[in-house]
Amino acid sequence: MTEPSQGGFGLYLHWPFCQAKCPYCDFNSHVVARIDQEQWETAYLAELDRAAAETPDRILDTVFFGGGTPSLMSASLVQAIMDRIRRNWRLSNSLEVTLEANPTSVEAGRFQGYRQAGVNRVSMGIQALNNDDLRRLGRLHSVEEARRAFDFARETFPQVSFDLIYARQDQSLAAWEEELSSALNMAADHLSLYQLTIEEGTAFGERMARGGLKGLPDEDTAAAMFEMTQAMTADAGLPAYEISNHARPGAESRHNMIYWKGGEYVGVGPGAHGRIVSDGQRYATETHLAPGAWLQAVERQGHGESLRTALTKADQGEELLLMGLRISDGVSVSQVQDLLGRPLPYSAIKQLSDDGYLVHDGDRLRVTGAGRLVLNGVLRELLAG
Repeated sequence: MTEPSQGGFGLYLHWPFCQAKCPYCDFNSHVVARIDQEQWETAYLAELDRAAAETPDRILDTVFFGGGTPSLMSASLVQAIMDRIRRNWRLSNSLEVTLEANPTSVEAGRFQGYRQAGVNRVSMGIQALNNDDLRRLGRLHSVEEARRAFDFARETFPQVSFDLIYARQDQSLAAWEEELSSALNMAADHLSLYQLTIEEGTAFGERMARGGLKGLPDEDTAAAMFEMTQAMTADAGLPAYEISNHARPGAESRHNMIYWKGGEYVGVGPGAHGRIVSDGQRYATETHLAPGAWLQAVERQGHGESLRTALTKADQGEELLLMGLRISDGVSVSQVQDLLGRPLPYSAIKQLSDDGYLVHDGDRLRVTGAGRLVLNGVLRELLAG
């Protein structure tokens, strides 16, 4: 069984509200006219107490405020949550506390309060450095606002990351090269660079089904964009340490590494997922998706959890392989095999290695740059049988 100490212990807290719903977004986010932050504070603190009672002997390595748009939270709410976290768990000497933010000037004004509460890392959803594309993506900020907010964040927090989406409508390889070069010149510690994917149930998904989403790059152009992204970020000193994440050495997202390395994490808030170990058994946890349903469950039933599934060792082995091959460090073959209860297919490993998709070095198994482009196919081969 993957023990908590091997991958670390983190806390994810989901804030489900946004100012507007972006057309590409399939996250659990909602637009509402009014938010009773005191009611949400009461519910979050109750869930933190409950989670702490179940994980009393852990040292907390990371906290991640995700969403939604957590930078819509009041600084006092973030302060109350952090105070309760400090009361409930022993903290790592190098505790990482990340908050996702949108780069509007109003939200940037809250940054100082977040820093005082203990946030030491901000992840900004910039998404594009082109005003026309920002409008297409449904973003409410301009490039100028994004740059101002980013500069203020750099002055306020020890670490700052930002997200960009590429392979957008009518975006050429040359245009992405110019935009990425501009992003790298902003001297970020960490960049998350995602190819635009069209998900069912989103506005873009519905538009594409009607034949209305024109100008998306073809598969070859998108692959060329990916390969160019890997080369440019590596040359700039921010190599990929995960498929879509790039960082200067030491600036990797420690919270996300808990996910990818099979660690343990508590999920609090609507739609939050968790992986916790209780009485020697590892569980996958889920919470009620709708904000109102989650609040009601916490207030009336004493918890917001909607599902808890005991994971077999084989489940854990598959999950470790699925997540671990996303990162440049790869996975331990012996650890995966111990959990699966069977060896990985040597013939598949050899063939994938010969074809340039895998590197098998002693006990470590890693995907190459070419393998990252076809990771789902690599995983199918490794898990066959």
